[in-house]
Amino acid sequence: MTAPLKHSDPVNVDVALGDRAYDIVIGRGVLSSLGERVAALRPGVRTAIVTDRTVAKHWLEPAEASLAASGVPTSRIVVEEGEISKTYAGLEKVSEALIAAKIERNDLVIALGGGVVGDLAGFAAAILRRGVDFVQVPTSLLAQVDSSVGGKTGINSPQGKNLLGAFHQPVLVIADTAVLDTLSPRQFRAGYAEVAKYGVLGDEAFFTWLEKNHSDIFSGGAAREHAIATSCRAKAGVVTRDERETGERALLNLGHTFGHALEAATGFSDRLFHGEGVSIGMTLAAQFSAKLGMIGEADAVRVERHLIEAGLPTRLQDIAGFAQEGLADADALMALMAQDKKVKRGKLTFILLEAVGRAVIAKDVEPAPVRDFLKEKLAQKV
Repeated sequence: MTAPLKHSDPVNVDVALGDRAYDIVIGRGVLSSLGERVAALRPGVRTAIVTDRTVAKHWLEPAEASLAASGVPTSRIVVEEGEISKTYAGLEKVSEALIAAKIERNDLVIALGGGVVGDLAGFAAAILRRGVDFVQVPTSLLAQVDSSVGGKTGINSPQGKNLLGAFHQPVLVIADTAVLDTLSPRQFRAGYAEVAKYGVLGDEAFFTWLEKNHSDIFSGGAAREHAIATSCRAKAGVVTRDERETGERALLNLGHTFGHALEAATGFSDRLFHGEGVSIGMTLAAQFSAKLGMIGEADAVRVERHLIEAGLPTRLQDIAGFAQEGLADADALMALMAQDKKVKRGKLTFILLEAVGRAVIAKDVEPAPVRDFLKEKLAQKV
């Protein structure tokens, strides 16, 4: 598997969901085509852009200019950056603003931002007037390869991550890889965890390619588009086969059962970005798989080594304020994992590995070995 040697024309990835199919358009500079694509998709439509304050500084005016150039009227709704907006209060703010903007059922909500904005705006669209269509314009690497694709929308509860939401597919995804140049290094690294995840869970050849080419992805070379398109194709295929996560789609949660618990333990704060939680969770999942004898220790080491090379945290001790109560306590983490959406009748479900590139769904995992494993990891020296 090799990347193109130069930036190519935009790549279209089809999410084949019958009459709800949509395109993911990937490439440098494709944000400028937003207005043209929206106008062609929905002639005469009105739009409202939901974004956060940081993204608005860079990309709100270019998005509005593109819409205006194609005669598409729009209004703006700006929320605070980060998980603080992915709450009941944030949902109320966006929903009431959409109603005030007179967005009707045949109009479009445009989510311009990272995963938080996409989840929040998508959920507001899903419940507004019992369902308004929306467009995803993801501005973070994590959103471009994961959260903008597949129709999962929602907000957090104080009791857990994404416990309120709806499946609501977008009608278009515009993934402009040039906007990623404005991300902080930490934000970009956090998004890269989701790219690596696709290799670890189902494509060993892609993971090998990432081991050799991740530096070009970080520097903005042509490998970036290739990695994003490969990730999107992988997710689109899974979503097409299992839209509502009744089976195979659960594999995409590799690292998330551990990771979501860690996010909750840190208060959904910037102490731990979502992708950082996934990185630690993926490492723990690989190590737990090795402990159960499902994979060799060398495979677990390989996964962790690559994430470390990408600058990502892989240990519980890497989290800021690690020693704080609720984070360095195995029972507290177990209680948070019990709120995971994949829990059935109190039994934990984990995504574990049979090999690098082959994940499996492990249902009815007994809590005792998980608790012992966490205690072992928590006891490691900082």
